[in-house]
Amino acid sequence: MLMQAPHAELITPAPEPRRNLVLRLILGLIALAAIVVPALIVINAPRTVVHKRPPVVISKRVVPKAELPPVEPVKLQQVAPEDAREINAAIPFSSAPNPAARAFRLYGAVDSQARAVDCLAAAVYYEAGDDAVGQRAVAQVVINRVRHPAFPKTVCGVVFQGSERSTGCQFTFTCDGALLRYSPSPAAWQRAREVARLALNGSVYKAVGHATHYHTDWVVPYWSSSLEKITAVHTHLFFRWAGWWGTPPAFDRGYIAAEPNVPKMARLSPAHHDDGSTAIEAALEGDGSIIDPATIPDSAVPKAAGTGLDANHFLVTLSRSMNPDAFAALAIKTCGERLYCKFMAWTDAKQTPAKLPATPAQSAAMSFSYLRDTAQGYAKALWNCQQFKRPSPLQCMRVQPPVVSLAPPSAAAAPAPGTVQPTEPGPAALSGVRRKGDPAPATAKPAVSFTLPAPKPISTPAPDAR
Repeated sequence: MLMQAPHAELITPAPEPRRNLVLRLILGLIALAAIVVPALIVINAPRTVVHKRPPVVISKRVVPKAELPPVEPVKLQQVAPEDAREINAAIPFSSAPNPAARAFRLYGAVDSQARAVDCLAAAVYYEAGDDAVGQRAVAQVVINRVRHPAFPKTVCGVVFQGSERSTGCQFTFTCDGALLRYSPSPAAWQRAREVARLALNGSVYKAVGHATHYHTDWVVPYWSSSLEKITAVHTHLFFRWAGWWGTPPAFDRGYIAAEPNVPKMARLSPAHHDDGSTAIEAALEGDGSIIDPATIPDSAVPKAAGTGLDANHFLVTLSRSMNPDAFAALAIKTCGERLYCKFMAWTDAKQTPAKLPATPAQSAAMSFSYLRDTAQGYAKALWNCQQFKRPSPLQCMRVQPPVVSLAPPSAAAAPAPGTVQPTEPGPAALSGVRRKGDPAPATAKPAVSFTLPAPKPISTPAPDAR
């Protein structure tokens, strides 16, 4: 019987130690990758800078109607631009109505109008660049300020308010050297002047309403959260005062058509002179005629102030034959280059006081007054319109009430026997003007008096209350 040989193995398996080594190498590489790859990602990832936001100062006080709101200098809170945008976005827009401002009409002497146009043109260009929409918005804010009693009464006065101080200006370009560092191209300057002309001659940018403040969205002024945010124009946010001072009735102050000379504007504007002169001041309002002060002869200029007055106050008797239109020119020439000057004049020499304060009768009889306060951008002439007719009521002094004596009757004041006394008062007349036959004015203290401001030294002019 034949025996079958056993079946032979065709594949010889690998030794067990070698297979375990390969497996360990693979697992090691996987573990290494799991450590190295995340580490490389962390090392090469962009760094995130965490800004530590300082606390934001918020003032919620609403200024009452009886108190004039303060005009604070521009002071920014120290926050990063991205944080500022977040803070500004968190302040909601006001839900109250946002009515458009009234149209503004520029008037006054040609020189004064030219200075107003160029001051406003500088503001719109340096604040908004060569952007017509932004320029119109800035122009409207300036005009709103001219009409608000918290600000100066002229366009140049508003634009350059606080510019003498590096930290007190209202428009940063007026105190940060921008006017000296660069100038607009001739074409850009003409475009800015055209925007200014339109705004000063009836054009209204309705979107900003009665805004008196604005700032870019990457900064946070200390006052921003205390005002009402009303609109945004590009990257600028516009605000008005909360309460009554942000409503249309608050913007009731008339424009003073006597734009001051601003030497800083001399590079851009031939209407502004850098020699410190005031040129011809437009001291009139309305459509009254202007007489050049240079035509006033030196012989007509008063040489000295009244008794007990400083060099900034003048008490003058005017000739009755003098043209009333020349009163302002005489006052301007008399004041010369004084920064502060008060010129008071009478046509009745008997009523001209020798010193201040004037009596109520003398104040009521005053024929003309002129006040200049350069620090406030203010110059104004007023006539006694019961003595001289003027083309505009804005040129008229306030009519003073009759002088009423509170002294009891006395024997000295009793009428002489046979004198006929009127039983009814006569027609209303200007207080202080005596007619032939009228009794002498009472010397007792009246119920209502008109007090002139006390003399002020030339170096420290008093601020304008409005």
